[in-house]
Amino acid sequence: MINAYHTLKTGGLESLRKAIRTGAYCSHTAGLGEGLLQANLAIMPEPYALDFMRFCQRNPKPCPVTGVSDTGKPFLHTLGRDIDIRTDVPAYNVYVDGSLQQSVTQITELWQDDFVVFALGCSFTFERALQNAGIPMWHIDHDKTVPMYRSNIDTVRAGPFAGKMAVSMRAIPEADIDTVVDVSRKFPLAHGAPVHWGDPASIGITDLAKPDWGDVVPVEKGHVPVFWACGVTPQIALEEARLPLCITHKPGHMLITDVAEDAESPILMSATC
Repeated sequence: MINAYHTLKTGGLESLRKAIRTGAYCSHTAGLGEGLLQANLAIMPEPYALDFMRFCQRNPKPCPVTGVSDTGKPFLHTLGRDIDIRTDVPAYNVYVDGSLQQSVTQITELWQDDFVVFALGCSFTFERALQNAGIPMWHIDHDKTVPMYRSNIDTVRAGPFAGKMAVSMRAIPEADIDTVVDVSRKFPLAHGAPVHWGDPASIGITDLAKPDWGDVVPVEKGHVPVFWACGVTPQIALEEARLPLCITHKPGHMLITDVAEDAESPILMSATC
């Protein structure tokens, strides 16, 4: 499919969601869905959901909750009237006993009647605001997935959920650091302000050229690596918890919602399950 990403960048939400739902587009979502909140996903059986909610409440920077489904319902009507969580994400990761088993483009056949869906804020949401402030986003300009790393920053345990924080990295001109901090902190549902900038080794990252997820992004002369808390953190916690079955988004492949990216809280949609 020629230039699918660039075509969808300039199209509307309806065509974008249709392309994802039908499997016509299954790549990253950075730069897509202009003006709309993007979300990470964590899907698990109900017996684990309360502890996971506690984990998110105790770790709001990497895990800002933007939506929770009813048990067994693959819909998030507070985030979009027609969202079907089984098909409306470009790619999913499937974990069995804490190990990644496969990546798939839909989870209809894997859906269970006891599943609960958590939608968590994503840093892709504030990137347009950074671009509007004159800050270039190299990965968007080059059709790449933002690099993500396992840091040495501890999260706060809740039940079986624990582990280190994942962080995403963007190379920012040194003169623009204050602007980046000021702009991104206005998006608490999208991880807010950075957790670190400067020396990657101080947060346990030994080689920026070897991200744990995503693509390599150059740090050019005069630029500084800036790190935000990342919604891949729950995937680390799910590995730690070793649930018999759970499903997440594939890193970089987000749910694009109907909610405005600068909303202070998700908008309650007038729809019923």
